[in-house]
Amino acid sequence: MNLTRRHVVGSGIAAAALSTMPVRAQSGPVRIAFIDPLSGFMAPVGDGGLKQFQFEAERINAAGGVAGGRKLEIIGLDNKLNPQESIVQLEKAIDQGVRYIAQGNGSSVASALVDAIEKHNARNPRQTVMYLNYAAVDPIFTNDKCSFWHFRFDADADMKLSAMTDYIKGLTDIKKIYIIGQDYSFGKAVADSSVKMLKEKRPDIEIVGNELHPLARVRDFSPYITKMRASGAQAVITGNWGNDMQLLIKASSDAGFNVPYFTFYGGGLGAVGGMGRSAVGLVRQVTEWHSNIPDIGMDDTVRAFKAKHRDLDYYYYRVKVMFDMLAKTMNDTKSVDVREVAMALEGLEMKIETGMASMRKDNHQLIQPLYISTLAENVKFDVDNTGLGFKTDIKIEGAATAMPTTCRMRRPAS
Repeated sequence: MNLTRRHVVGSGIAAAALSTMPVRAQSGPVRIAFIDPLSGFMAPVGDGGLKQFQFEAERINAAGGVAGGRKLEIIGLDNKLNPQESIVQLEKAIDQGVRYIAQGNGSSVASALVDAIEKHNARNPRQTVMYLNYAAVDPIFTNDKCSFWHFRFDADADMKLSAMTDYIKGLTDIKKIYIIGQDYSFGKAVADSSVKMLKEKRPDIEIVGNELHPLARVRDFSPYITKMRASGAQAVITGNWGNDMQLLIKASSDAGFNVPYFTFYGGGLGAVGGMGRSAVGLVRQVTEWHSNIPDIGMDDTVRAFKAKHRDLDYYYYRVKVMFDMLAKTMNDTKSVDVREVAMALEGLEMKIETGMASMRKDNHQLIQPLYISTLAENVKFDVDNTGLGFKTDIKIEGAATAMPTTCRMRRPAS
């Protein structure tokens, strides 16, 4: 019988049998399965992430690799932005002996992976899998739905919104805000937290619209812009990403609806190219970095990535931090065993280019500085080859971004 991981799911007997199968050779590459959309409407976002994962793995390998010289290898697996397909790809990766899984696009996908990896690891304690979350930011994954095997390297939606609403608190001219987002768990989390935090910090602001739209299905946002304009909105909050971000801002620019946009992903792939110069001074983003932060020693990295990928920008600084922390734990422990690496990773503190980063032990959320920045002209590094880029408005130190957690983590037996 050819046992596959799918046979194991739901079968305790099969799981026990598979747990005795030989573990993969200990001297080959350490493989990381990158499970994200590589086809369909959101494929450009997934492809951009995959190229940065490969770039960071090459950097670590050139520096000597991990755990005594083992190389990192990235395996791209297309989940079509679908939770069920993501589980299929997870099973495929595990069947191939992959023990490190990375994903970031879509909290609905992340939710399915957290559940599946928890079940797999409970049934296969000798073949555990780690989930490296680089962009799925629904707060639930480091709160009620936290997992010992899940580590998040992006600030969650509440951390970003706390920084954003603190900034909005000082913009006293803004009295009416419209909230728009993608219709799934992340978009709902952004909407709910925006309402709550604005009520606490700026009770005088009126929420004149609070709307969700289908994820990755809207080709023309002009009807939504018409409603925003009619509402009298003076500013917009959105967590949109991918083509949904690009097309939303483009529709706003095309309609001449020139109000401030407070975004998570205003600098994401294609967004600046879509909105153009009309968005200068209006589109703000909250991120862990941008390429025009001066004097932090990242310029050569940005140039090297651009030289390799002319149509992409170096975007996911958090992925660099993730690889640096992963390499440090593997080198310090001289092991790539998931459980040993996880134990070393939680609580790890590391100096990074933007300040200090630490992985919280109580919920596995990375704490790092955040920046609010605004689209501008006359920048050293542009976005989407437009001549436009982001300049810092404010920096929030990591300690100030930490939020309370409801996580009650179930830890593996020692």
